[in-house]
Amino acid sequence: MECAKVNHLGLECLEGITPSLLNALSEIGINTIEALAFSTVKELETAGISDDKAKLLIQRARQLVIPKTFITAKELMELRRNIKFLTTGAKALDKLIGGGYETQSITEFFGQYGSGKSQSVLTACITAQMPLEEGGLDGGVLFIDTEETFSPKRVMQIAETRGLDPAKALDRIVVAEAYNVEHQMFLVDRADKIIKENDVKLIVVDSLTAHFRSEFLGRETLAERQQKLNKHMHKLLKLARVFNLAVIVTNQVYSKPDQSYVSFEWDAVGGNIVGHTSTLRLRIRKASANKRIVTLVDSSWLPFGECAICITEKGIADVADGEA
Repeated sequence: MECAKVNHLGLECLEGITPSLLNALSEIGINTIEALAFSTVKELETAGISDDKAKLLIQRARQLVIPKTFITAKELMELRRNIKFLTTGAKALDKLIGGGYETQSITEFFGQYGSGKSQSVLTACITAQMPLEEGGLDGGVLFIDTEETFSPKRVMQIAETRGLDPAKALDRIVVAEAYNVEHQMFLVDRADKIIKENDVKLIVVDSLTAHFRSEFLGRETLAERQQKLNKHMHKLLKLARVFNLAVIVTNQVYSKPDQSYVSFEWDAVGGNIVGHTSTLRLRIRKASANKRIVTLVDSSWLPFGECAICITEKGIADVADGEA
């Protein structure tokens, strides 16, 4: 087998890989050189691979995928030139977040029911398929649906109004319904092969925290919930970086009473785990029937700010393009 291009290397190209090792790695969701390079020894040990063998395999994979461990800041800047930006569908929101959804990172939308979180990610499912010169990523989409929010009819409507063939647009979206926390984590753990086979440039998880919130009840389960959520988020971030794709997650909120218990504020579920792993955190709230206010509440390089968007037939768009 020809193994010239690192981006297309299969595990069988790696020195020391046997059929039994291929099967063992596949059982834990490692099907590509990239996935192996960013795995841990402990993960490989769960597949019955010895400590020494695991270290050797990971080292060889990393030599192919990550040729240099230490680089200069200038070299890092050159690497960051590979980062692309996916248009949100609204110019005002693109401007707020520095050009669009960034690849190699996680963008989080959080807000109350009906605030527009799902409309935002459904729009991204279409803009991700648009050409690079139009702000898209010219790729496929992996949509992990935990609340039955994916609507083929709505996606077709957004595609048609944005000039894409609706049937072809649906064909480029891989949808996986997650039925519980373990299944949700399993889908992400096995995603690397799907990403390669479908040229995925965007992963959506809608909603990130729904199953975690419903399955882990009470303070006594909080530690376990946060550990699993942390692992899940870091796997998503790993996929974003390895495959240079964008990840967008939606998040639920909970009410926080003030000291008098008369008025209530709301905040995102998941605490610091979700907050620290998300590159951008966006709060979205309803202003009127179709108008939404999006607030950038956390970013390592962008200032706090907010903008207005509108929900239209095109998905989310600028207020000028729809009724406010």
